[in-house]
Amino acid sequence: MGGDLQQPVPVPIVFVDEHLVVVDKPPGIPSVPARTPLDPPSVTVRMAADLGWVEAVHRLDRDTSGLLVLARTPAARAALGHAFESRAVRKRYLAVVAGEPPRAEGLVHLPLADDPWRPPRKRVDPILGRRATTRWRRLAGAAFAGRPVSLLELEPVTGRSHQLRVHLAWLGAPIVGDRLYGGGQAVTAAVRLALHAFAIDLPHPADGRRIELVAVVRLQGPADPWTAFQSLPDR
Repeated sequence: MGGDLQQPVPVPIVFVDEHLVVVDKPPGIPSVPARTPLDPPSVTVRMAADLGWVEAVHRLDRDTSGLLVLARTPAARAALGHAFESRAVRKRYLAVVAGEPPRAEGLVHLPLADDPWRPPRKRVDPILGRRATTRWRRLAGAAFAGRPVSLLELEPVTGRSHQLRVHLAWLGAPIVGDRLYGGGQAVTAAVRLALHAFAIDLPHPADGRRIELVAVVRLQGPADPWTAFQSLPDR
């Protein structure tokens, strides 16, 4: 009977020293403690159990995978927070989207605000929204579950909640597996949201030297939309 208990999904550490830790967050795990006890333990709770005090410097949506930065001291938290706010940090994502975007590459400038009628959704709102900008380019095309999909590289110039998901849905190329914004165009056969924070370049909080890290996508079986692309970029 005890063997039926589900074991916690490992959270691989990509980089760690006395100032910070960077992990490769699996999908389905919240970055910080969730609002209900039914959710799995967050990355911060699990890292604190092994490393002591940590605090997330930014967040990834629960269903997004990839690189997440945690500070290990208050001084590192302050330095990293300033780096993110001053845009000294460059983050890049990969996404599998339904169909293909209208061009090979582009820039989306669309302000975002909370959707009061459908929380936790965000919406494009030119009146009340906060400025949000996403840079994107198409890397490849393929098919998943018998439907065309595209592999995109994304760079969020700003860091609003759900920004990449809303912007891509507005482009007419929603992220595969996105049950919030995908509508009828997203492939519902997917077992996960096909959004992965694969690269980050940031200044070290202690001495400012640049740290460049990459995390490859980890496949989760034949229903994983990432299987449509046999060779994923590592740049």
